Amino acid sequence: MSLYSLTKPLLFRLDAESAHRLVMAIWSAAMRLPGAGLATTLLRVEHPILQTTIAGMHFSNPLGLAAGFDKNGRYIQALARLGFGYLELGTVTPRPQAGNPQPRLFRLVEDRALINRMGFNNQGAEALAARLRQTPRVVPLGVNIGKNRDTPADTAVDDYLACFRLLAPLASYIAVNVSSPNTPGLRSLQQAEPLAQLLSALLSARRDLAGQASAPTPAIFVKLSPDETPASLDAALTVISAAGIDGIIVTNTTTERPTSLRSSRHMEAGGLSGAPLRERATAVVRYLSSSLGGRLPIIGVGGIDGPQAAYERILAGASLLQLYTALIYEGPGLVAAILRGLAQLLERDGFSSVAEAVGAGVDTKAKV
Repeated sequence: MSLYSLTKPLLFRLDAESAHRLVMAIWSAAMRLPGAGLATTLLRVEHPILQTTIAGMHFSNPLGLAAGFDKNGRYIQALARLGFGYLELGTVTPRPQAGNPQPRLFRLVEDRALINRMGFNNQGAEALAARLRQTPRVVPLGVNIGKNRDTPADTAVDDYLACFRLLAPLASYIAVNVSSPNTPGLRSLQQAEPLAQLLSALLSARRDLAGQASAPTPAIFVKLSPDETPASLDAALTVISAAGIDGIIVTNTTTERPTSLRSSRHMEAGGLSGAPLRERATAVVRYLSSSLGGRLPIIGVGGIDGPQAAYERILAGASLLQLYTALIYEGPGLVAAILRGLAQLLERDGFSSVAEAVGAGVDTKAKV
């Protein structure tokens, strides 16, 4: 039995947000102790079959941490010690904001799920940029950007540009969040016209950055909602492909409430994540992969809680993967468990790399 499984009943007596802060404070402190690096070697899984490269970025393994876990980049070094191949920070907005009133994060224990209505609580892009300038790069870092709550949708481009200009030189990739359900009007930015305007502005800003000899130019990914219809997914995909964006993150949380949910908290407002999202998220990845035909990489997120779920998402078309909710329920050993199991599954089925397996289970007529 792991230390986390022993302490989880005590942690789960706290509200979810307080427990998160406590665990990360303890873990960060522990990682600063002498010998911490040696101790965490047990959490690292290094296997050539897991290495992969997408959008010009090299990853030691395909498993990353999803946005929302470390909004302000406070725990980069400690989280990297868990064995992740990369981390995605944020969501960050141009100006600091408190987010929605608490409580705003709820465990659905019976369903192995979370509902959150955090509302992009963060310290702002300036604070994250300052922290990134002082933090050694140990794994690739994505930064997830969004708009402030009080910024009207018709001027949202300005918010994304402000974040991009500050953070793009410090990031491996930028994730454009137009799919959170917890900021009013945000999901309207997934519609074809506003999405085209937003992506055009960001790509223009990246070209300006590329003109500065000393500045790196990050990849740009767009994070989509699981609640879109095939028609709206097709429209977004057309815009993304035409713009020349580097990839897609699929999916954000859902506002849907499956009838299978058992927890008494299941009707809390906000986005649902975790095990109940697995089937839908996989279907959207498969649908987009089928539509793209391998033209753009996909980062798969939503309900990945073990090696089989990770492998399933790769076969459906995801080149990279992300965790969040399952980490709350399983603890830090989950990362190594998934990576060890994933390597075994790839070898079992005769694949020589993650990249070779991407999309191997996709039907050309996949539906969503």
